[in-house]
Amino acid sequence: MEESKIHFSVWDYVVFALSLILSLAIGLRYAFTGGKQMTTSEFLMADRKMRYGPVALSLMVTFISAVSVLGVPAEIFVNGTDYCYLAVSYFLCFPIVCHIFIPVFYKLKITSVYEYLELRFSKSVRICGTVVYMLMLIIYMGVVLYTPALALNTVTDINVWISVVVLCAVCTVYTTLGGLKAVIWTDVFQATVMLGGQAIVLILGVVKVGGMDEVWRINTETGKLSSISFNPSPFERHTFWTLAIGGAFMCLSLYGTSQTAVQRYLSCETMKDAQITAYLNVPLLIIVMIINGLLGLTAYATYHCENPLATGAISKSDQLLIFYMLDVLNGYPGLPGIFVACLFSAALSTISSCFNALATLTMQDLVQPFVDLSDRKAVLYSKVLAFGYGIVCLLMAGIASTMGSVLIAAISIFGIIGGPLLGLFVLGMFFRIANTKGALIGFFTGLVFIFIVGFGSIFYFILEVPKPTYELRDETCNFTVTYDSNYTTESNLNISMNLYNITNTTQQTVIHEKPKLYEGFYSIFKLSYLWYSGISGLVVIIVGLIASWITSRCDETDNINERTLHPLVRRKQIKTNLSTAPLVENKNANDTGIHLNVLLGQENDDMKSVETQSFLEHS
Repeated sequence: MEESKIHFSVWDYVVFALSLILSLAIGLRYAFTGGKQMTTSEFLMADRKMRYGPVALSLMVTFISAVSVLGVPAEIFVNGTDYCYLAVSYFLCFPIVCHIFIPVFYKLKITSVYEYLELRFSKSVRICGTVVYMLMLIIYMGVVLYTPALALNTVTDINVWISVVVLCAVCTVYTTLGGLKAVIWTDVFQATVMLGGQAIVLILGVVKVGGMDEVWRINTETGKLSSISFNPSPFERHTFWTLAIGGAFMCLSLYGTSQTAVQRYLSCETMKDAQITAYLNVPLLIIVMIINGLLGLTAYATYHCENPLATGAISKSDQLLIFYMLDVLNGYPGLPGIFVACLFSAALSTISSCFNALATLTMQDLVQPFVDLSDRKAVLYSKVLAFGYGIVCLLMAGIASTMGSVLIAAISIFGIIGGPLLGLFVLGMFFRIANTKGALIGFFTGLVFIFIVGFGSIFYFILEVPKPTYELRDETCNFTVTYDSNYTTESNLNISMNLYNITNTTQQTVIHEKPKLYEGFYSIFKLSYLWYSGISGLVVIIVGLIASWITSRCDETDNINERTLHPLVRRKQIKTNLSTAPLVENKNANDTGIHLNVLLGQENDDMKSVETQSFLEHS
């Protein structure tokens, strides 16, 4: 059966266009008010005067892209509510972010999170971390831009490339002209649109099914609300421990050490505001998870007899939510436009954050350390870079359109690259023995290891695991499922071959004997994607410590910048006021180069007037 195409009404286009115009207007407001984005502090860091409310909402929508808006309800529809237990990881992740990472980063007054790596190790470590993160961000933002446009095109008459170009153009203009402040305030508007659009679809969907009790009854009877597995094996895709512990490591790599998150913490007026920003994301993310979970359950209650994946109405699970939205909102002029605005708001918030983060990293880590620029020129170059990354994003969307199944690899790249970077920061903060050589060896070992596991798992799955075929027998929930030869359900990463549960069957469902797909060396490819960050980070730390011990010299730990260590492992009292301490060049005996170190405890006459004890030594 051919996929359905539904035409938008004039009111839908009006509502959708209005949301884009308002996003653009909010962004442009900050280009022509206040300091008019004339300094790098204002353009890149919003003058470090933001309060926790808008920054918390901006942080939330930064990592809730259109991929998540489409993907989480589809995951619940396909596999049940197990994924919702990821919310447990938020209670483990954010206290660590607030009391370990934020105090160290905030008191160093850095702009790029990778400045920390130079302060702790060397410029070479900083550049390696920056380049790897930037490559990941460039790939990811192309996918974030292309995915919603493609999904929308499959069920409407909206041309995919018109969507891509319009979305990219709007985002590029307000990010280039308005800086971080424009990005944060448009994120606030887009968060409102996103949550509002999802809430409208959910409410009308529940009414269509017959109420929340009916939604709950259908999902309970069909097993979608089954209890979570407590199997400790990391090779099972979703268990309580995988979602809670593995998910916590994944969240730490996103909210603790990524430039997009740290840049928002450092834009806050005080460290307390930064910590409140992080803590506020716990209830905010739980609300988003509840809404997405209920959308998935409501969609399943609607289609449990006539699954659109089986009927051929849609071909991929990421198209489900748009198909469901157009079904539920049919007959309500303007409401489909609100949901499409919701979808594109999620994409705008993520892409604009990527543009701003990439411009910041390029200037702070790759240009200014090597080229002496005035602040005015630095602002101009930052704006040019933000515009340039808009063009790069458009090109990446074009590449993404040809990638087919490899898109899954790009979507999962945060977990694959975020883990080694998380390990690098933990290695620096908590282990005095860690040095530049150990950090580099550990980082690249962890990176290579998780690339083999992560991408190997994707390609092995694509090439080796046979795909199921489905036949819908009638419209009364009587299905026959035909599997390809010797196939049974296997799942890994964000992929699931369990397209839907078969219930109330009068026909016998035949599942052939399970083939031995993951044996020997290939068993590593079954590792749950949620453990990627934790395991790769652990590899970085272990290998980094061993390599540091082998290459270290006796006096090396005496030259460490104490402010780059967590207070628990510092040896000295630090008396220099953190907000006024200048950065100076310091030649290190290590042959890896020059470090930029904050002055540590020097008791000269100029500094005595601003001395303040910040942390006590912990033994």
